[in-house]
Amino acid sequence: MKSHHALILAAFSAVATAAFAQSNANRVAIVNGQTITQQDLDRAAGNDLRNLETKRLQNDATLAQDKQQILTRALEQLAADKLIEAEAKKLNMSKEQLLDAEVNSNVETPSNDDVEAFYNANKDQIPIPKEQALPRVKQYLIERSRSRYYDTLIARLKKQYGFKSYLEPLRAKIETAGFPSEGPATAPVTIVEFSDFECPYCGGLFPTLKQVEKNYADKIRIVYRQFPLSNIHPHAEKAAEASLCAYEQQHFWEFHDSMFGNQRELSVADLKQRAVDLKLDTAKFNECLDSGRQVAAIQSDIQEGARLGVTGTPALFINGRMLSGNQPYSEIKEIIEDELQRSPSAK
Repeated sequence: MKSHHALILAAFSAVATAAFAQSNANRVAIVNGQTITQQDLDRAAGNDLRNLETKRLQNDATLAQDKQQILTRALEQLAADKLIEAEAKKLNMSKEQLLDAEVNSNVETPSNDDVEAFYNANKDQIPIPKEQALPRVKQYLIERSRSRYYDTLIARLKKQYGFKSYLEPLRAKIETAGFPSEGPATAPVTIVEFSDFECPYCGGLFPTLKQVEKNYADKIRIVYRQFPLSNIHPHAEKAAEASLCAYEQQHFWEFHDSMFGNQRELSVADLKQRAVDLKLDTAKFNECLDSGRQVAAIQSDIQEGARLGVTGTPALFINGRMLSGNQPYSEIKEIIEDELQRSPSAK
C-alpha cells in the first residue's frame, strides 16, 4: 500500500514539475512579482513583427526581380553583340566602324539652350547646384541620344536576322478568384492591380487602364487587389473598405471609378454619400463600413502584395509579370503584346 501511495505522489510530483518547467519556459520576464509571458510579448510586438515580416517578403521578391533583370540585360547584350558582329561581317566592316556609322555619327550634341531647358524642367529632382549640374545634363542628353540610335539599330537587326528569346519572364503566382474583376474569365491576359484609392499615381494610371480595357476588350481581364498606404494616405484604408462594401452589393467597379474620378472626397461622410449617389442599399453599406469587417481582407491583400514585392502603388502584374508605378500606355502595351504572342489561345 505504501509503495502504491509513493507511486501516486511521484506521478503528481512529475506532473507538477513539468508544468512548472513549462511555465518557466513560457515566461520572458518578471516585473514586481508579475510574469510576462511569450504570448504577452508577441501581442505587444505584433504590429512591428508583422511589419518586419512584410519587409522580409518584399526583400525576397525584390531579389528575385533583380536577378531576372540582370539575366535579361545580359541576354540582350549577348544578342546585340552577335547581331552587330553579323551585320559588320556582311558589310565588310569592323564592329567599331558599324557603330560609328549607325550610332555615333548620328548622336546629337544638345545646344546650351536645350541643356538649360532640360535643367529648368527637372531642377526639383537635381540635388546639386546649377553650375555643377549643367555639364552632367549635357552628357546625359548626349548619352540618351546615343542610346536611342543604338536601340534603333538593334531593333532593325533583330528583324533582319531574327531573334527569339526563350528566357521565360519572372512570373508571380497570384490568386484572382473571389476578388473584384472585370473582363472575360477566359481572357489570355490577366492584369492584377495592387492600388490605393488616395494615391495620386494610382489616379494617374486610372485613365491609362481604361484605355487598355477599351483597346484590348475581350483579350484582358483586370483584377483589383487592395494596398492602401495608410501611413501617408489617411483616407485610403476606409476608401478600400468602402470599395469592398460596395463589392458586397455587386457595385465595386462603379464605386472604384467614382473614387478615382474624384480623389479629393474620400472622408467617411463622402464615402457614404457616394453610396447614396450610386443607389446602393445605404443601410447595408453604412453598417459594413462602420463595422470594419473588411479590414482583415485588406490586410490579407497587403500581405500578399508584400510577398510579391509590392512596396508602393500602383503595382501591376500582367500575367504575373510585375510593372511598378504609373507606367505609360506604351509600357503596358508592350508586355500585353508579348503575352498575346506567347498565348496560343490569343491567336
